[in-house]
Amino acid sequence: MGNSKIVMVSAAAMVDVDNRVLIAQRQEGKFMAGFWEFPGGKVEKDELPNQCLVREVGEELGVNITNSCFSPITFTTYDYPDFSVLLFLYICREWEGFIQAREGQVLKWHRPNDLSTINMLPADIPLISYLRDTVS
Repeated sequence: MGNSKIVMVSAAAMVDVDNRVLIAQRQEGKFMAGFWEFPGGKVEKDELPNQCLVREVGEELGVNITNSCFSPITFTTYDYPDFSVLLFLYICREWEGFIQAREGQVLKWHRPNDLSTINMLPADIPLISYLRDTVS
């Protein structure tokens, strides 16, 4: 990783019964606003990536996930100009509650094959091919 600042991020591939994956659009005022991403967020100090995912999914989507219903599937790295990202991707097929945009973001369900046509965050793009092979 080429930059001194490394940001660890946990993200969820929320998969519905039709094998579609949930993506969220980054809001105005955020870094890379308008781009699409997998729900999740930054791992906080003294927090494990799986704990971060439970917290972020609850905050962003209003649903409860537990360690028993999601699992890590891959990770990737990406160098932005000012920092580098280490992104952990988890797959989640079960949750308690109904997914809703708790932070005003736009949410959409897409088949993994269609994600390559979406304006995804650069750090998330390497994950698309993995999801195409994993979600069926």
